[in-house]
Amino acid sequence: MRASVLPDVRRAIADVPDPEVPVVSIEDLGILRDVAVDDDARHVRVTITPTYSGCPAMEVIETGIRHAAGKAGFTCEIRTVLSPAWTTDWMSERGRERLREFGIAPPTPHDGGPVTLTLRQRLVACPQCGSTDTEELARFGSTACKALRRCRACREPFDEFKAVLP
Repeated sequence: MRASVLPDVRRAIADVPDPEVPVVSIEDLGILRDVAVDDDARHVRVTITPTYSGCPAMEVIETGIRHAAGKAGFTCEIRTVLSPAWTTDWMSERGRERLREFGIAPPTPHDGGPVTLTLRQRLVACPQCGSTDTEELARFGSTACKALRRCRACREPFDEFKAVLP
């Protein structure tokens, strides 16, 4: 008789896709804060932080987490933690690259220093051709966490994932 091998429940939960941008996982976005596993009780406690309070995708994300845990043979408890608030700095480099490949300009990581205010135009590179000659068409794009932009070089429209700093 062959022993069955259960999938790693931590990895299964970390790989739950974001419902708004399914090329990135909740781990890539930095939404997943912790997965505590009790193997004996077959139970996991998952801690998540939404990208912003009231994010409509959180219900779908919680359903995905429960499904991944259940498929691995675990019951699941989900805790939503709002403090500290989520920041785009929590996104992984892999997540940023996947956003770019998907056609969404990723936010640039914050260097940890003070956030300076300037009157300069912010440069956002086009994920299609790489040009920084882009313009914002609308502060809100396909979702509240993205802005709609257009590249002046290749004329393609694209979403920009807005930076949320700590």
